[in-house]
Amino acid sequence: MTLWSLVANASWVVKGVMLVLLAAVFASWVVIVQRQRVLSAARSSYMNFEDRFWSGMDLSQLYREINQEPPAFGVENIFAAGFREFSRLRQQSSADPDSIMEGTQRAMRVATTRESELLENHLSFLATVGSTSPYIGLFGTVWGIMNSFRGLANVHQATLATVAPGIAEALIATAIGLFAAIPAVIFYNRFTTKLDQVVTNYETFSEEFISVLHRQVYKKTKPASAPTQTVTDTNG
Repeated sequence: MTLWSLVANASWVVKGVMLVLLAAVFASWVVIVQRQRVLSAARSSYMNFEDRFWSGMDLSQLYREINQEPPAFGVENIFAAGFREFSRLRQQSSADPDSIMEGTQRAMRVATTRESELLENHLSFLATVGSTSPYIGLFGTVWGIMNSFRGLANVHQATLATVAPGIAEALIATAIGLFAAIPAVIFYNRFTTKLDQVVTNYETFSEEFISVLHRQVYKKTKPASAPTQTVTDTNG
């Protein structure tokens, strides 16, 4: 009763269940590795950009540097969308300060939503694997045990040696289902927490950036204790 012999002797339905679960295991780990890299890159990009933003650099120069260093990612896209809309509206003589700020905020909200959707890609797959894999494995187990009891109908005397192989091969399906579900649930919860933190950082930056632009529009100066940001009109 080796593991391989149990799998090889399983019914075609149980084998199909095992193949589906193994494919889910492989796909979920691909998603786990890919999402880990994306979320780590988003966090790193946010920290680096925040240092550049509060370094006192002219925001027009920062905007040009971002456009010259594609591809922009995460908070850089939010900044670029807001600054682009701010500059465009500010160049219109008919635009009042309130309209400028409303348009800038709207552009940044749209950019934040798009970046959030990119970070959420494939997380629903992990949730699906985590919630359905145990049930798929249980289906294979039930089917295997059902076949074992059907086989006992032709045996005059049932012994443990007769029943054990069928039950053992059926339980393998449940084991594979749990093997697929447990990592998927763990990493789904972990990634969801990280995603919420990154999105919160994006929203915090958007509010800070709007405050900087608000002072520029209404000709208010920033306190001397805080870094000073300069905005220059650009055609970008």
